[in-house]
Amino acid sequence: MGRTISAAILFACLISAPGQAKSVQTETIPISPEETPQSAPIPENELKVPASETPLREPSSDATASDTDDASPPQVLYNTSVLPKPVARMHSQLREAALAGDLERIRMVLESNELPPTLSFGEIGDPIEFLKDSSGDGEGFEILAILADTLEAGFLHVDAGTAQEMYVWPYFARYPLDALTPDQKVEMFRIVTAGDFAEMQEFGAWTFYRVGIGPDGTLHYFVAGD
Repeated sequence: MGRTISAAILFACLISAPGQAKSVQTETIPISPEETPQSAPIPENELKVPASETPLREPSSDATASDTDDASPPQVLYNTSVLPKPVARMHSQLREAALAGDLERIRMVLESNELPPTLSFGEIGDPIEFLKDSSGDGEGFEILAILADTLEAGFLHVDAGTAQEMYVWPYFARYPLDALTPDQKVEMFRIVTAGDFAEMQEFGAWTFYRVGIGPDGTLHYFVAGD
């Protein structure tokens, strides 16, 4: 803010004479205001953002949810009403023949296939005689009981949309054995013994009997082993 000082005040202080004072011509002397120094502007390219305000980097577009999510066990199915009609028909025929203890009905089912189903990984002769020989009682009833229990267990629909598409009983055949819950283990022990299970855990896969039926109703296998 500008300031002015009157010269008359200065002379009044210096001159003191008796009598009438002389008229003094005054002059106002402007004094320029002091300029406040200002800092030079900082070049824009030298401005720095505080660390706390640094923008976060966007996640890489290469990252996907599958990179962090663990693979889930396959979905276990129990309701046979979801089966395609040809699959449901084959499942029903096998189960009813097994529960009836009728090996000749089993023969009719096996012969209804376009190709003989796999009953063993080795050579066999007559399929019914082979089932009898594989049964602990020598008459085939033990095998029929295993077949019935297998078909009454939960199942999986695997390899959908491929040439290997199949409905598989029991689901343990394609299920991670180390992921079984307590109730699933009870279900499993209705089919195998604890000794069987211990051997399969050591082997790393289900090796007991399983049934595979294609979406067209073809029985592909009723087999045990690796």
